[in-house]
Amino acid sequence: MPDQRPNIVLLCGEDTGLHLGCYGHGCATTPNLDRLAGEGARYTNAFSCAPVCAPSRSSLVTGRYPWSIGTHHMRSVLRRPPRLFTQELRDAGYRVAWPTKTDFNFEPPGGFADTTEDWIGEALSGKPQGPFFGFMNFDITHESGVWDVPNWLADDFASRTAGLPDALRHDPARVDVPAYLPDNEVTRRDLARYFDCLALQDIRVGRVLEAIDRSPMAENTVVIYLADHGRGLPREKRWVYDAGVHLPLIVRWPGRIEPGAVCDALVSWVDVPATMLSLAGVGVPGDYDGRVFLGDDRAAPREYVFAGRDRMDCAFDRVRAVRSGRYLYVRNFWPDLPYAQCQPYMEQEPTLAEMRRLHAAGELDGPAALFMAERKPVEELYDCEADRDNVHNLADDPAHGAALAEHRAALDRHLDEAGDLGAVPERELVRRGLVTDYAETEHRPRLAALPEAVRVGAFRALLTEEEARAYVDSLPTPTLHHAAVTYRTPTAPPNV
Repeated sequence: MPDQRPNIVLLCGEDTGLHLGCYGHGCATTPNLDRLAGEGARYTNAFSCAPVCAPSRSSLVTGRYPWSIGTHHMRSVLRRPPRLFTQELRDAGYRVAWPTKTDFNFEPPGGFADTTEDWIGEALSGKPQGPFFGFMNFDITHESGVWDVPNWLADDFASRTAGLPDALRHDPARVDVPAYLPDNEVTRRDLARYFDCLALQDIRVGRVLEAIDRSPMAENTVVIYLADHGRGLPREKRWVYDAGVHLPLIVRWPGRIEPGAVCDALVSWVDVPATMLSLAGVGVPGDYDGRVFLGDDRAAPREYVFAGRDRMDCAFDRVRAVRSGRYLYVRNFWPDLPYAQCQPYMEQEPTLAEMRRLHAAGELDGPAALFMAERKPVEELYDCEADRDNVHNLADDPAHGAALAEHRAALDRHLDEAGDLGAVPERELVRRGLVTDYAETEHRPRLAALPEAVRVGAFRALLTEEEARAYVDSLPTPTLHHAAVTYRTPTAPPNV
């Protein structure tokens, strides 16, 4: 009897927020993803664990929170990663193809896939005969796509979008500008370019979907589309606000998911591996942090999802967040470190450069000025139903005191249960042999300083916790020392 287990295809967009037509975004040109949503289910409350690629993707392949296993710092190397869900699939007889990005903050172990070659031709030919898993990444929407200079990932914007028809190009005058960005020519140009790249991503997704639909595997294939984190703009990518971690999730499963379904349940990217294994009839490892959100073994809905931000390349920080269906609570463990520390890669963003220029000239005001504050609040609370841009902090509003206490407690419980390694200095993690000394060897030589006129915070980015503490100690009135801190810091496990 033929194996009836479903094939699974996981499609991942880079730096792609909730800007698809099927999510009600009028600027988007995404007919293929909109069609996919019409043929399956669109999840409205899906969240990444981290607002930047490698930590986020580590949770997608391990089923573990980044801060639980040591992949929480952006651009670090975990020395002994846990088994990947693809290894569980292979052990169960699935053929695994992973031809694109393996940016997990560790080297994928040998045997994590059967092939790293393109699997489209294989699907069209009717092979493999047994159950199949295929991954595909779409990098056209990466933040560097809007730059005018070539970079490590791709050509400049003009070159990489040369094949896009004029009819699919977006008018800067017609894009929506979120409240936390300045509404001017520079920002609008970057946003229009993002939507141009998103249109190209949709075309490429469409080609993959066409290949699946023309193949013998079409009727028995689960297709999952998601993104690694939010759009590559200030206060989006690298930050735990909704714009950084609230993301698209579309699932098509012929005969099992009603076309056009909409699901409002909270889903975390840490849930995706457990769910794929469950759909494949494979036992979910006991150490997974995620829960199954689809199929016969679906777990009870989540009350909360969690996200975190730690060192971003050259810039140290530690932020944790909890999101319920309505509220986002953010805890800044280092409130004296500004949002806009110098981070050389991020500094290539034209919108960020424009924000620095306007701030230095005293012309940046309103919510757009939030990102240039010298310090962060200790706690932030946002009503995401009333304030989709997360710009009105309600943490000091007595009317929302109960919500603040609830989410504060939920985060405390989670960090205790997860064992937050963000509470351990990176140098100590190196000493324990958990991670390699990537910060000192790779990031230290790249530290740079901004011109004093546009600088916010320290002379240059603070690479380590030790440097951050010295900087805070040098301030006349450091928040960490004088504020009435209303939360505790859970202790990370001592012997990881």
